[in-house]
Amino acid sequence: MRIGVLGTGMVGRAIAGKLVSLGHEVMMGSRSADNEQAAEWVASAGANASQGTFADAATFGELVFNCTAGAASVEALRSAGAQNLAGKTLVDVSNPLDFSQGMPPSLFVCSTDSLAEQIQRAFPEARVVKSLNTVNCEVMVEPSKVPGEHEVFVCGDDADAKQQVVELLQSFGWPAERIIDLGDLTGARGTEAYLLLWLRLWGALQTGYLNIRILH
Repeated sequence: MRIGVLGTGMVGRAIAGKLVSLGHEVMMGSRSADNEQAAEWVASAGANASQGTFADAATFGELVFNCTAGAASVEALRSAGAQNLAGKTLVDVSNPLDFSQGMPPSLFVCSTDSLAEQIQRAFPEARVVKSLNTVNCEVMVEPSKVPGEHEVFVCGDDADAKQQVVELLQSFGWPAERIIDLGDLTGARGTEAYLLLWLRLWGALQTGYLNIRILH
């Protein structure tokens, strides 16, 4: 599959690298076509890796990952172009973290709305699915970094798009029984708000290699 990954940070590089290792063709998108971090990733990732602008990557991808910083996500997606996202599954991995008052961050949207819903409203023809935002980027693509069984979540308004994402998650190493479908995109209000607890756990445990196990 051809996949566009928007964002050149740790999350974007981790997801893009995993996708290439699974045999997908991946274009990493950023504000400029000659972004240095993207160029370094392309040089290390091999023949199926390429880079371009946000718009280039969105056009290239049959499916697109939003791995940009939450505060910049809507702007980055506007640069990618609504027409280039229309009809495509858009996997939103971002979180609405607000660092304006220092650490720990707060959320710039919560409770009655979510960043994922804001993205869906801004790009109504995209098929937004929220997933992977509740774990460290290395755990996203290699869940075995956390011992034992633990969960990842998906939510979105389009059932076919969610199924497409579930299949990708399974290829990343997430067992089907550990992928929990939270329903429509309002489920992102919960997974995004969980970041406030996740950050505290990271500080308390002194590791980002952590996740939660749901017992019921």
